[in-house]
Amino acid sequence: MAQVQIYDSTAADFETKFETLMARADEADDGIETRVREIIARVRTEGDAALLELTARFDNVHATSAQALEVPRARLVQALDNISQERRDALYEAARRVRSYHERQRQESWSYVDEQGMLLGQQVTALDRVGLYVPGGKAAYPSSVIMNAMPAQVAGVGELIMVVPTPGGELNDLVLAAASVCEVDRVFTIGGAQAVAALAYGTQSVPRVDKIVGPGNIYVATAKRLVFGVVGIDMIAGPSEVVVVCDGDTRPDWVAMDLFAQAEHDEDARAILISPDRAFLDRVQASVDLLLPQMSRAAIIERSLARRGAFIHTPDLDSAVALVNRLAPEHLELSVADPEALLPQIRHAGAIFLGRFASEALGDYCAGPNHVLPTATTARFSSPLGVYDFQKRSSLIGCDARAAASLAPLVSELARGEQLEAHARSAELRAEPLSNE
Repeated sequence: MAQVQIYDSTAADFETKFETLMARADEADDGIETRVREIIARVRTEGDAALLELTARFDNVHATSAQALEVPRARLVQALDNISQERRDALYEAARRVRSYHERQRQESWSYVDEQGMLLGQQVTALDRVGLYVPGGKAAYPSSVIMNAMPAQVAGVGELIMVVPTPGGELNDLVLAAASVCEVDRVFTIGGAQAVAALAYGTQSVPRVDKIVGPGNIYVATAKRLVFGVVGIDMIAGPSEVVVVCDGDTRPDWVAMDLFAQAEHDEDARAILISPDRAFLDRVQASVDLLLPQMSRAAIIERSLARRGAFIHTPDLDSAVALVNRLAPEHLELSVADPEALLPQIRHAGAIFLGRFASEALGDYCAGPNHVLPTATTARFSSPLGVYDFQKRSSLIGCDARAAASLAPLVSELARGEQLEAHARSAELRAEPLSNE
């Protein structure tokens, strides 16, 4: 059974244990980074030939040409027909809800004329082409297709290129059906660092993109970090994580299952329960013991909870919130009587679920907000994937002769203070015709 470690936040050794608990589980070692650099270099120089060899080696997919790694549009439509009507309806409804939420994030261009008569503003445009990385392997994630594609569609991205690994060459109809529902333009059955490199640099068959979004394993995360600058990326995502803050009055089996929902992703996932009710932690442990044998991914859950799980007893809810802000979790469940009362104190979290009925699973699939979220304390400085990740902004600056003359003395003073004479003269020259009239 998975005996979850219990911590007392008032204990003398808690800080040491807490720092260990916060440590990122997926930091790439030198060996992984070296291998990823080699893969990127090969794809960059050899193109399709490298993709074919690496896909055969890592995914056991033996294609005769890179074109064979692309899924035809007809196959995406066929996938929709292959799945049940119930699954098809679920995909369309989830996509509709996610689109509806993200439509409220769309930014528009704006401008104004200031007191000098200058036109100032911001022009908002969508990215031309985006690469969507959808994980494959241990599980298939049609929800990730929706979460990556819908905000890009709302933003007005010109072309969506999806990559998804298919170990053993097995295509997942639900993933392909999601791509059809989301109107993805092209789908390639490649994954890992080689897929990231192909999107970043382009090959003879895979087009180069402007930005790569979507979660993946440590090889994908390392590759995204290494190609950043050549292309944009959304974030460096680590293993999934949830923190549940509970006052002790939620059903223990609900909380146990919410912890399982994160732990079943992989052995490095992190599931933490924080409560001022010490007896409640024991009741949740009893639910863990009872429910775990019933789970299809019990072995993964058990290892995750044993290695990365934790129950933390705090003196009160304020102390619990203080720990939350230090953890800056990907998912935060405020499973308390009055979650809105705690909300103003929460400074760092990717997604916040309010109340006992708001399970994190709703956010993963159909609530509306994006499930691509900052992990490993990066919610301190980053945000969920959204429409704004697929739009860029250009500043607008326009002025007539009068405005140029009005601001020339200000430019001249500051530019000469920086000993940049050409800057000063550039502004001064435009003021001379007016000053000579």
